[in-house]
Amino acid sequence: MKKIYLAVLTAIFLPPAALFADANDPNLNQDSNNVSVSDTVKAAEKGDADAQFKLGGMYRKGEGIPQDYKQAFIWYTKAAQQGLAEAQCSLGVMYDEGKGVPQDYNQAVIWYTKSAEQGYAKAQFNLGLMYYKGQGISQDYNQAVTWYTKSAEQGYAKAQSFLGSMYYHGEGVPEDYVEAYKWCILAAAQGQKRAVDARDALKNLMSRSQIAEAQRLARNFKPRPAPSPSTQQLSLALPALLRH
Repeated sequence: MKKIYLAVLTAIFLPPAALFADANDPNLNQDSNNVSVSDTVKAAEKGDADAQFKLGGMYRKGEGIPQDYKQAFIWYTKAAQQGLAEAQCSLGVMYDEGKGVPQDYNQAVIWYTKSAEQGYAKAQFNLGLMYYKGQGISQDYNQAVTWYTKSAEQGYAKAQSFLGSMYYHGEGVPEDYVEAYKWCILAAAQGQKRAVDARDALKNLMSRSQIAEAQRLARNFKPRPAPSPSTQQLSLALPALLRH
């Protein structure tokens, strides 16, 4: 019976080919508000990074403007070069998917890294996945766990689900069913179907005390606050300020 459950878990935890936080993730780009297209364009052309990022999202999704991945790439690039973490992640996705620009995993990793180092959870997950798959960078399960953990600790559900998988398989970390179950509980609570299935299957491989401990850890989990935009911009400005 245990072999059956192990087979089920392995199938559940096999990572699909493309599960990064993609450009269609509704949480990735907060584009929708009442600002008109013309106002956004004017602000973007004046160099406002938030407006540039918003305009990139409008072009990508065709919101109030014809869909144009090349224009989305252009505006994401302008915002990303100003250090906006969300734009850096979105630019990484464009390179990752090959939309508006030839597919380039190396560039995707570069931009995911810039964003992830600012504490952006979705970029941290994406970077972890690149390390896991060995795309644009040497495969490294330890680094995958590092970045999944940073993202999962902020409450990002996909990262929690994948981190649970790493603990189950003992990839990049020692095998630990308690940690695997904990992260699956947290991801499942946010509607991650894979995590729900994995949690239910994993339960059959654990003792009551292990399950109780995992549930206790999950109850006590508190997401780590993400760095505020002002903090991110200050960290980017400090090197320049120190030169004066």
